[in-house]
Amino acid sequence: MQKKRPRGNGVGRDEATSVTTSGTGSATSATGKKKAGKKKSGSVKAGNATAGSITTDAGKAQEGRRVRVRNRLVAGVAVLGVTVIAAGTPAVLTASAELNDAQNLVVLAELNRQAVILSHSLADERDEVIVYIAAGRDEQPGGSGGKGDKGKHTISDTRSTRVDRQIDEMRATASASPGLLRDLSTVPSIRRTALTGKGSALEAYRAYSEVIAKLQALADELAEQTPAEAADGTRAPAALSRAVEQASASRGLLLAALAVPSPTDTTPQYDPITGLPVESQADADSKKNDQLRDDLSADAQKARVRELGALADFDQSADTEARESLTGTVTGPEIKTAEGYLTRLTDRPELSDSDREADQEKVESALSARIDQMRGVESGLGTSQVERLEELRDDAVTGLELRIALLGGCLLIAVGVSTAVARTLTRPLAVVRIGAARLSAAPETEEPVRFTGRNDEFAQVVRSLNSLHSKLLDLSTRAGELDRDRLGLIGAREKIVAQRAELQERTAELAAQLQRLRHTVHHTFVNLSLRNLGLVERQLAVIEGLEEREQDPEQLATLFKLDHMATVMRRHSENLLVLAGHDHGHGSTGPVPLVDVLRAAVSEIERYERITIQSLPPHAQVAGFAADDLSHLVAELLENATAFSPPDAEVQLSGWLLETGEVMLSVQDQGIGMSADRLTALNARLAEPEGPEGLDGAPRKPFVSEPEGEGLGLRVAGLLAARHGVRVELREHQQGGVAAVVVLPQALLPTSPPAGSPHRART
Repeated sequence: MQKKRPRGNGVGRDEATSVTTSGTGSATSATGKKKAGKKKSGSVKAGNATAGSITTDAGKAQEGRRVRVRNRLVAGVAVLGVTVIAAGTPAVLTASAELNDAQNLVVLAELNRQAVILSHSLADERDEVIVYIAAGRDEQPGGSGGKGDKGKHTISDTRSTRVDRQIDEMRATASASPGLLRDLSTVPSIRRTALTGKGSALEAYRAYSEVIAKLQALADELAEQTPAEAADGTRAPAALSRAVEQASASRGLLLAALAVPSPTDTTPQYDPITGLPVESQADADSKKNDQLRDDLSADAQKARVRELGALADFDQSADTEARESLTGTVTGPEIKTAEGYLTRLTDRPELSDSDREADQEKVESALSARIDQMRGVESGLGTSQVERLEELRDDAVTGLELRIALLGGCLLIAVGVSTAVARTLTRPLAVVRIGAARLSAAPETEEPVRFTGRNDEFAQVVRSLNSLHSKLLDLSTRAGELDRDRLGLIGAREKIVAQRAELQERTAELAAQLQRLRHTVHHTFVNLSLRNLGLVERQLAVIEGLEEREQDPEQLATLFKLDHMATVMRRHSENLLVLAGHDHGHGSTGPVPLVDVLRAAVSEIERYERITIQSLPPHAQVAGFAADDLSHLVAELLENATAFSPPDAEVQLSGWLLETGEVMLSVQDQGIGMSADRLTALNARLAEPEGPEGLDGAPRKPFVSEPEGEGLGLRVAGLLAARHGVRVELREHQQGGVAAVVVLPQALLPTSPPAGSPHRART
């Protein structure tokens, strides 16, 4: 543990920065804290409490895993290094890929060089084999035409052994393709079939030529894969290789054609009976040999044409040095002799009699000398191509090494610079951290942090820290005063809480008294309404008795008017009961026809003669328990319609059945109508009517109409509709006036007809 706070801490010898702190006592020593606390006054003790709370908060903030800025800077340096490596990796990978491609080209060129040597050996073996087959497989060709010496012919074992050895060497090459190795594995079977089988010389020639063509395909593949910077003259070796192969094919085919046996006995034979000439076996063999000779010479002519075409391709694709090398090498008397033989023997598809007399050994010697010189040029071009590709590979190696060195240098520079920058941040940051920790441990005793030599963000942080320290000292002084004020406020708050509880008790008592008073008024209101209703019922009974005994029409009409007025009074009394939330219905036990319910509603209004009942759904019925309330509801709507329409205007009452099974009733007047806002407000009140009490007996809003209220009738209609789930809505009519629509749900519409006599609504 640190015993003395640092004095004169510098950022580093290379920076003119220092931090100086003064005072005694340790910022982190528990003993120093206790001694300083004993020497302070009461105000300082308050400051200690504040500092303690700040330290506690800082401790809570540091409860998690500690992450140092130094680690973050190291991570930043590492990320920078990784970024530099990532930026340079594509270039290194590209150079590595180029080196790999160059090495593959060198391997392919070396394989092509081996293939050229093997193709030469195969061509020599092919020429020897087809000459052997053309001579009859058991005779050695020689002399001029068929007049040469005859003798047993044996294929050179040395040449076959050399071919097999070269094939084994190519098999040992890892870069050889499996397809090429399969083709090379067929050479022994081709040789065996040609020497011991029944195949012709042309079949053996084509079998050998197919294998040689596969070997020559390596040159074309090498030319296609060679990059542009080394592509000059890459197709010349392939063209020269084809020319050499066709020259060898011309030699073999011509020698085979010259080796075909000619007939020795040309004496014609005659049939002893008829005396006519007949074809002997010698004649048949002679024709067969002539056809074979013509086929071989025709293929030799084709090979000569292909050779000339390949040489033309070589002249176009080769550079000047390669053309001069071929021209300077393939020259001399033997070459002229060989060219003369080729021109003479391939000018026509078949050999003439004079061509057959050519010396086979001289032809072979001249053509072989020409082919050997061409092969020498071909081998030289192959060697030059390998050397050029090796130089390309060496350049790729040098490029890869340079890119790796450049990437390493950039990495060292980036890491070195970023590390130096990080050190310029971590050293002053450590000084600021130590000073801040000292002030936070004992802000009331420690002096401000002194930071000199730099005027950057760290100096600004130190100035802010010292400013905060001075404000903290002021706040510690004010904290003591505020603590005393807080105690006074706590006492005042307790008094307010007690007064609030007393007021709540008083409010509860007043609410209970108001509820009892409301309940008393409600029951008184219901009792008075029931008494008035009873008197009206007695009055109606008296009037009905007078009507039954009266015979005078005028008096009877007067009694009818009194009866009707009493009915209206009864409806008004029932309105009071509805508003009071009292159910006074006299429901029937069975369904009631809808027309009877509507007629009863018409009879309960004052101006009933203005009501016109139009079409109604046939056989419509209403549940008996809701018949009186529905009649009352429609009566209120009819009363409202007659009151707000001209005295001589009719009010139309109609109904129809909806697709949902519900019944819709319409009360339409011809009044002045109302505004859209007023219509919306009234429909909202009809959808959610208000009663004097809620379901739980809680008081609701009193039934006092607003300045533009919906009126007593609409209030009663809304309450009756809510009682039975009926929907009531006011709509503006197109011809003027307002239409009140009543929708009766299916629950109020029984389907069975009423039993016995129909129910008659009260009148």
